[in-house]
Amino acid sequence: MAAAKKNKSVIGILTGGGDVPGLNPAIRAVTIRALREGYKVIGIRRGWAGAIELVRDKKADNSENYQELTEEIVNKAGRTGGTFLHTSRTRPSHVPKVNVPPHLKDKYTDEVNDLTPEVLKNLEFLGIDYMIPIGGDDTLSYGVRLYQEGVKVVAIPKTMDNDVPGTDYCIGFSTCVTRTIEMTNALRTSAGSHERFLVLEVFGRYAGFTAMLPTMAGAANRCVIPEYKFDITKLTELLVEDRYKNPSRYSVVLVSEGAMYAGGEMVFENQEKDAYGHAKLGGIGDLISAKLKELSPKYTKGKRINVINQKLGYLVRCGDPDAMDSIVPMAYGNLALDLILSNVHGRLVVLKNGRYDNMPIDVVTSTKKFVDVEKFYNTKRLRPQYKSFEMKPQLIMTSEG
Repeated sequence: MAAAKKNKSVIGILTGGGDVPGLNPAIRAVTIRALREGYKVIGIRRGWAGAIELVRDKKADNSENYQELTEEIVNKAGRTGGTFLHTSRTRPSHVPKVNVPPHLKDKYTDEVNDLTPEVLKNLEFLGIDYMIPIGGDDTLSYGVRLYQEGVKVVAIPKTMDNDVPGTDYCIGFSTCVTRTIEMTNALRTSAGSHERFLVLEVFGRYAGFTAMLPTMAGAANRCVIPEYKFDITKLTELLVEDRYKNPSRYSVVLVSEGAMYAGGEMVFENQEKDAYGHAKLGGIGDLISAKLKELSPKYTKGKRINVINQKLGYLVRCGDPDAMDSIVPMAYGNLALDLILSNVHGRLVVLKNGRYDNMPIDVVTSTKKFVDVEKFYNTKRLRPQYKSFEMKPQLIMTSEG
């Protein structure tokens, strides 16, 4: 019986986009369960990059592109942050000519190339029957493409911005919020010592959840988010008021990297774009800090208030996962295996209104997920608003209803 059960099918798994704590626990959960059910598990390395760079020759060295996973491998990494399979922002349907793998350069010569035919052949070469991509809406949007091409895909949502549609929770979000609260509280000592404004720029390109939740938890006085273009003069007035009320004479604002003030646009580090068309954000915290310093004398009888300006950046996505990002990935991995065992595919595993479930994978590309400003953001006070928590989802503002 044991021999008949062994290697009934092959499951491929990969992690794409930015790293977050919780990826390794998810890989571990999938692998341990799959192996015990008799499946073989192959980890595609460097996200979708490994799927296009693989050389279909049994004699070729593809160790940089994939590896067979064992309990020993995943157990070593399962409690740690990051992803031992590594990651990239590769988009196989839009590969620039310069990034076409050397062995395919004669075949794909356009400025931008669709290498999906190669991905399909490579998955077949590896004998992969089911594919489990773990990522945000960019990585998973290509999972949708593969599903449309006939690949059996079960997706797991990951992004600390928590903006994958269809689910209240994405792997990495809890650790991001936890770290943001911890570091904001740590920086209070410096802000209080010097009686300054404390401006902290956090991740959040299009959705402001990573600024909203810590502010709701009391980490900051105000927050500005991508969903609402704020008045910088009003923000200055509010922070001066907050500072005056504080015996230690400081006030705190969390700034989503995608936030914009009225009349302004997103601020980018440079104009170079990734495979999904996104330029790297960064700098809105600097602009807000400069404007706060410039405008503050208007509300302080001519006295300028200085600023501590800190970009939290990778500090909130590095290191080990917190409790929630250890438990939810374990559940998501097992949910994915439950679907595969039932031969169900084309699904996204989700956490919705406090319950684990799954949804059609095309929810990733058919809609967007943002903070509902009318419900949850006070545009006059520039902070979260809420009336009653009764029967609300655990994370309050992250549910789409």
